[in-house]
Order: sequence, then structure tokens, then C-alpha cells
Amino acid sequence: MNASAGGTPKAELRPHFRARRRRAMAAAQGPLLQAARSSLPPLIPAGRHLGLYWPVGSEPDLRDLQSLAAPAGGARLALPAVQPTAGDGRLELLYLPWSPGDQLEPDACRIPSPTASARTPALQPQQLALLLIPALAIDGRGIRLGSGGGWYDRLRADPAWRQVPAVAVLPACCVVPELPRDPWDIPLDGWLGETGLHWLGQ
Repeated sequence: MNASAGGTPKAELRPHFRARRRRAMAAAQGPLLQAARSSLPPLIPAGRHLGLYWPVGSEPDLRDLQSLAAPAGGARLALPAVQPTAGDGRLELLYLPWSPGDQLEPDACRIPSPTASARTPALQPQQLALLLIPALAIDGRGIRLGSGGGWYDRLRADPAWRQVPAVAVLPACCVVPELPRDPWDIPLDGWLGETGLHWLGQ
């Protein structure tokens, strides 16, 4: 498959990059986690949250970053959850506080997540310092190839959420020159791989 993949529909690209990511992750997992441990702490000011994700399939597993929430680390963590809104019951992606050991339940996408409640309200954009977003691929413009749900794009269509830096997490072999772009795609700000954190446009 052409590395640029710019003219290939996303549905056709997903199986290709899912297989590519799966093959790469056995070797990439350790270096990627180490790169995250070294590059992320300075980006999380005291009192702000790092938006993690619960890994599914071959997605890079960054749950060991929970050590950043230890007393010596001082960072706060959050996980995404697709849940009904309190008003009209529409499903939307929320970020909720998460501490290691907290009870998790499947969200509307059947992914373990915290549950919003009166005692645990959803976080506001200004409470997040950085979002880590799993990806099958990303291109040089920050266009992400995801699983097709569109949850992150809908979240980041809100200008307030767009102000929160967001980076894809994936092995370097899944970074390509160009991917197809749909009208609703919101570019990411960079990517995190085995060699560290790479900001786009710099």
C-alpha cells in the first residue's frame, strides 16, 4: 500500500494500519512507555489532569503512567467515557477523574471507564493539560485515522476543547505523509511514539 494513502478511503485503510500497529507493538510498547514517562511530566502543571485512555486491542498501553499520580508525581489523571448527557440523553465523550484502584464500568462503547455522577462530575476543558488519543495512523497535518466512532472529533469541535493540546499515541511506523481528511476531522497537535513526543508544525 502506498505510504501516503491520501486517496484511499478510511474504511479501507483501517485493517491495513490495524495490522501494521499490531505487528509493531511487541517491540514498540516498552520504548513508547519510556518515552511517555520522560516527556510528559513537565507538560502537566499541578492541579491539571492528563487525559489517558483505556487500551483496546493493539492500542499502546500507557496505564503504567498511573505512577505519575503517586504522591511524588503529583499529576492528576483522567479517562474518557462515552455516556449519556444529563439533559437529553445523547451520547457524548466526557473526561472523568481517575485514580489507580478506582472502580470502572463499561461505557456505551463497552470500554472500562469511570462513571459520571453528582460526586464525580465530568471535567471541563481547562482542567485538562494534555489529551493522549489512541490512533491507527496520523499524517503530517495531524489528521488521525481512528476506529471510526468520531468521538474525539466531536469533542474537539468545541473550541474550548480544541485549546487542550492533543497528541496521537502510536508506533512510528504508523506515521505517514498524508491520510484522507473528512470535513469533520480536527487535526491533532502531535504524536507520541518510541522516539518521544513530536509536535507538528514546529
